Amino acid sequence: MVLAYLPSPSQGVWHLGPFPVRAYALCIITGIFAAVLLARRRWAAWGGNPDDIADIAVWAVPFGLLGGRLYHVITDPELYFTAGQQPIRALYVWDGGLGIPGAVALGAFGAWLGCRRRGIALADFADTVAPGLVLAQAIGRWGNYFNQELYGRPTHLPWALMIDPAHRPADTPNVALYQPTFLYESLWDLGVVFLLLWLDRRYHPRRGRLFAWYVLAYTVGRSWIEALRIDHANHFLGLRLNDWVSAMVFTAAAAYLIVTRRGPTDTSDPTATAMADHDEIGRNAS
Repeated sequence: MVLAYLPSPSQGVWHLGPFPVRAYALCIITGIFAAVLLARRRWAAWGGNPDDIADIAVWAVPFGLLGGRLYHVITDPELYFTAGQQPIRALYVWDGGLGIPGAVALGAFGAWLGCRRRGIALADFADTVAPGLVLAQAIGRWGNYFNQELYGRPTHLPWALMIDPAHRPADTPNVALYQPTFLYESLWDLGVVFLLLWLDRRYHPRRGRLFAWYVLAYTVGRSWIEALRIDHANHFLGLRLNDWVSAMVFTAAAAYLIVTRRGPTDTSDPTATAMADHDEIGRNAS
């Protein structure tokens, strides 16, 4: 029998004795490891020390997770701090709720701290990790699948996602099939990975330009996927808040690409700056 829909997982939590193992956390961790591995290979191919990536990730990942959670809580405070809600649940990261804009923004701050320690330009690091970053997002979105959250409008498409009654919206308790927006975004992100790798091989964009292309491509996909989602979101002038954030960062990335389009750095070796910085640090230390 061929199913005309995508079934939801039977469970998203397994227990090893008293310890819960959550699929959401496993997806996030798997995405982080995949991003680090890809970035290490790219940095090594550019002549850098692959250990640089792991060292910087030690700073970037915790800041990124914190930023993702803060973005979610700040943009949806009524889920936690209004009458009848439980403020302590703002700390329950395993229930879902990591905003990608906040994760990237605060993760960039953590990466900057790590880059300073290694004598690496943040822009070079950003270009290195851009494909891995969006790969991590593609993998992490499967955590929403296991949590049965962030799905889209009701649909009867053959690839509709079956949602269990306990996770359905209050206004459509008898509707079982919804748009699998987690899958759309995961597939879009994988497409962005290949786009960035192709751009890097074909045009060698440097000094943050490849990262800017990541921002452009991701926000375009996020905008149309956001239009399908029906989860709680604050609106401003008829649009979901995430749409406005995507529009702003898209504009900033496009402006950066325009301003730097004639720069001489697109064909430069991104490790040259890092190596020069290392030499300078060594001279100062001596």
